[in-house]
Amino acid sequence: MKIALMDSGIGLLAAAAEVRRLRPDAELVLSSDPDGLPWGPRTPEDITRRSLTVAEAAAAHRPDALIVACNTASVHALPALRARLEPGLPVIGTVPAIKPAVADGGPVAIWATPGTTGSPYQRGLIEQFAGGVAVTEVPCPGLADAVQYADERAIDETIAAAAALTPSDVRAVVLGCTHYELVAERIRAAVQQPGLPPLALYGSAGAVAAQALRRAGERAEAAPGALSPGLTVLLSGREEQLPQAALTYAEGRMLAAVSPAL
Repeated sequence: MKIALMDSGIGLLAAAAEVRRLRPDAELVLSSDPDGLPWGPRTPEDITRRSLTVAEAAAAHRPDALIVACNTASVHALPALRARLEPGLPVIGTVPAIKPAVADGGPVAIWATPGTTGSPYQRGLIEQFAGGVAVTEVPCPGLADAVQYADERAIDETIAAAAALTPSDVRAVVLGCTHYELVAERIRAAVQQPGLPPLALYGSAGAVAAQALRRAGERAEAAPGALSPGLTVLLSGREEQLPQAALTYAEGRMLAAVSPAL
């Protein structure tokens, strides 16, 4: 089987690694837009236009499902992507894991890009799922870019700044940008308070990977005797190798190590 993932940048690595974990035999197509980064400051119309271009580049490889592994694209472009590609190609969006986070009680913090923080979309999810749980929206300016380029100093600084805005009694953090999942343990270390129970982190990678496999109509187990899987990397439509920054993260190294196409 073949699963495609799209994102503005390398935030798709977390979901791609989850797909590979669930189906080690699956071929992967990773389509991103380094030429158009960052997407966050763009207008919704521009984000939709670029999302369609990135998605169509992936769709040309005839995958069985497409994961929109990008919160920004899911917020602004998901209806257009589904209108263009479904029903022939199932399209799975990424939603911040607010519902499972608040189900375990609170207080909860949602780390997200400045454009998503306070947006009607995120506020609607909070109103729908949070109930009486205390939720703090924490903007993380610059964190996605720092992760994208593996800028260690900027990652430390932006995580520290967001941690300073996070209430000390928070028991769970929702990672509202797919890039953040690549530095999840660094976020945990920055927010964890001494003497309190371990902080829970909630990302979306596992859920969207499982949903993509369900929509593709395949079981999670690898097929017996399956060949080694392939990995196709599309950077603004060009077929290339994984960016060097991707190999900074465990997810990128895992994908490269088991993908003979590289």
